[in-house]
Amino acid sequence: MVDGISNQNTSSINQNTNTKKGVLGKDDFLKLMIAQLKNQDPLNPMDGTEYAAQLAQFTSLEQLTNLNANVSKSIDTNYILTQSINNTLAATLIGKEVKIDGNTIQNTGQNNVTIGYTLPNNVASVSIKIYNEQGALVKTIYDPPKNLGTNKLSYNFSDNSGGKLPNGKYTFEIEALDMNNKKLTTTAFKQGLINGIRFSANGAVLVVDGAEYSFSDVLEIINHNGGDNNG
Repeated sequence: MVDGISNQNTSSINQNTNTKKGVLGKDDFLKLMIAQLKNQDPLNPMDGTEYAAQLAQFTSLEQLTNLNANVSKSIDTNYILTQSINNTLAATLIGKEVKIDGNTIQNTGQNNVTIGYTLPNNVASVSIKIYNEQGALVKTIYDPPKNLGTNKLSYNFSDNSGGKLPNGKYTFEIEALDMNNKKLTTTAFKQGLINGIRFSANGAVLVVDGAEYSFSDVLEIINHNGGDNNG
């Protein structure tokens, strides 16, 4: 498209463009058009139709650039609005009980933590194994509840010797066997009281038993008056 431009000018324009962004923007496109007009052959000037087509391309490029900028601003505005709404609503959750997805629990010095799991079928046996951050088995809970559906129990962060485990993160694993001694897939969760809200650059997080959780980790918010419908 850029006929008649000297090699020197073309090299200069390309060098500046690559140094700044690596792609052509509307300003770079306009510079190319001006350079093309300045350096065209007077004995063979640019065809008017071709020039009109290039102007149309420049106009389209400018409109797309402006549209992209407006969309980005709209997304940023919606994100800020969503964060503001979440921050406002988060404070109303303090004092409510919540179910948190996952099998990670955190000992922050509290007396106990409620862990739970869902059994898809009737089982012959269930055990719960607790592991520390290094992956070492520190506690095995034998014969916990094994009802079909949701089960939960309170764990006091004791080890197999009856001593108190140190503060830190732990994981628990549910081992459930059906009537044919085949291992079942279970769904694990934690349950606790929302005792605070913390605000960070990434938005509000729930503080449950001293540990932070995002809103995306929440499975269920439980009404204290009505209780937990799942037992």
